[in-house]
Amino acid sequence: MERIHRFAREKLKIHSDKMKQRLDTTSTEIVFKPGDAVWLYAPKRTKGKSPKLQSNWANFKGPYTIIKKINDLVYRIQLSPRSKPKVIHLERFVKYTGHDPPRWFVVEDPPPDDSVIRDE
Repeated sequence: MERIHRFAREKLKIHSDKMKQRLDTTSTEIVFKPGDAVWLYAPKRTKGKSPKLQSNWANFKGPYTIIKKINDLVYRIQLSPRSKPKVIHLERFVKYTGHDPPRWFVVEDPPPDDSVIRDE
């Protein structure tokens, strides 16, 4: 029984490694920076209507503005200066390609190196 279990674990490991390799070759790294505009995918089910028959574009809200990158996959976004920020996974939004992105969020430039206050 242990030999069969070990054999099954080895086959599962080989298969999962192949799946990861296939995913890594087809995926692209998408990086957003603070100030970028994005559409948020927020699906809403309409009662009495099949999801297949509903428009996918009706599920996109925005444009939102990227406020902060929390880690490689999670970002903080905000719709307007007065709205509550949301923490959203990267897969739920797509880059905004409209003509007039929101301009209310201003990314502050870091101070120059010589302006650092030092204790003496």
